[in-house]
Amino acid sequence: MCLLIAYSRVVRGAPLVLAGNRDELFSRPAVPLALLAEAPRILGGRDLVAGGTWMAVGEQGVIAALTNRPPRVPGATPALRSRGELPLRLARHASARDAVQAFVREVDAGEYNACWILVGDRDSLFYLEVSGTTGVRSRELEPGRHILENRPLDAPSPKVDYVGARLPQSPVLGRRWLRGIASVLASREIPPGARDSRSPEDWRPLEVEAACVKAGAYGTRWSGIVALGRSQEPPRFCFSDGPPCEAPFQRARWRNG
Repeated sequence: MCLLIAYSRVVRGAPLVLAGNRDELFSRPAVPLALLAEAPRILGGRDLVAGGTWMAVGEQGVIAALTNRPPRVPGATPALRSRGELPLRLARHASARDAVQAFVREVDAGEYNACWILVGDRDSLFYLEVSGTTGVRSRELEPGRHILENRPLDAPSPKVDYVGARLPQSPVLGRRWLRGIASVLASREIPPGARDSRSPEDWRPLEVEAACVKAGAYGTRWSGIVALGRSQEPPRFCFSDGPPCEAPFQRARWRNG
């Protein structure tokens, strides 16, 4: 994932809403939706190269998704274990708090390339930093709206500012608001100030600053919106098989039939 939008405990009727875009090479094979685990049941897209996922949605109500830290130069990412293992590892737990405690205790950050993760449930939302330099760091987030891209959560970001300006802080769950999230995820507008905010070492094209990326062979491949209700029913999960500016959202089914 390269953009995540989380509403934790501020949406009436939905204690957690998590939406995001996955950016990747268009040529990298993947399936948009798969049963990632049986017990507990976990849904999400699957990367067919490394076998992991960018967003794992647990039937028990734990949802986890990540964004990658871009390498400093093209092709500089070392061959380590797939970061796609990490959302699945978190979503298998009965609560986000249990998931984070086990994650901090068990995960060796040096085995993975650096990334940032949001993991939440009906009662809490956590931000995780995974880096071979600093290890695993966790922070419990306050109720509210939180937006994460390919930078640390609190880093200055024209993309985050652009997304935040187009979405309410405390919305009411409904089709109109969800269509608004989908519209923001589909935007290819380059945020004001994006060019000036980039460091001289950033080799990536300016198009990656948009919410929905189209930059030659690379861009937004998938989009997802998950709403976790107050009851113990499985999360409502919609996804697009392709960039959300082109591909329609479709409903994920927890079971066939």
